Amino acid sequence: MKTIELSDERREALVAHLQTLFSTEFDETLSDFRAGEIIDHLLKTLGPTVYNQAVEDVRAHFQTKLDDLNGEVYIDEK
Repeated sequence: MKTIELSDERREALVAHLQTLFSTEFDETLSDFRAGEIIDHLLKTLGPTVYNQAVEDVRAHFQTKLDDLNGEVYIDEK
């Protein structure tokens, strides 16, 4: 599987969010480096599971649409 990569803007936003979370919930200050390392670790460990679940959800959604296709576009030949 391809490595999950974040845009610079998304990564910066996640770092800031994680720093705020640790500050408010745990009264701990995270440096940009530490927050980035946590994000990298989460992407490596949780990323594939979340990605696979998203793919399965999309597959199920499209399968529902395909199953209903005959009802939507079928024309009676009689």
